Amino acid sequence: MSTIFSKIINREIPAKIVYEDELCLAFHDVNPQAPTHVLLIPKKEIPRLVDAQPEDAALLGHLMLTANNIARQLGVGDAFRLAVNNGADAGQSVFHLHLHILAGRAFKWPPG
Repeated sequence: MSTIFSKIINREIPAKIVYEDELCLAFHDVNPQAPTHVLLIPKKEIPRLVDAQPEDAALLGHLMLTANNIARQLGVGDAFRLAVNNGADAGQSVFHLHLHILAGRAFKWPPG
């Protein structure tokens, strides 16, 4: 499967990358929904969160801890929201698992 995120990982298309390690990559969203809006993606292609397998547990944990580090690096401290859309009906438009790191404005609940 090749998605726009795979092409970013492979440097086939440009992105404003803010973080990278051997397991994941983070970059600014091209259509930001908050003053800070970064997407964090695993380099392993997992289409949706429900497609993750038990052997992906360490990777999923790594993504969560890396999101904390990225928020700190971006200067938003502990005032940020993480969002994962799972499937088209939940708003997922790119079928490569990704975490949205959103900050810089007040958020309401439910997110709707």
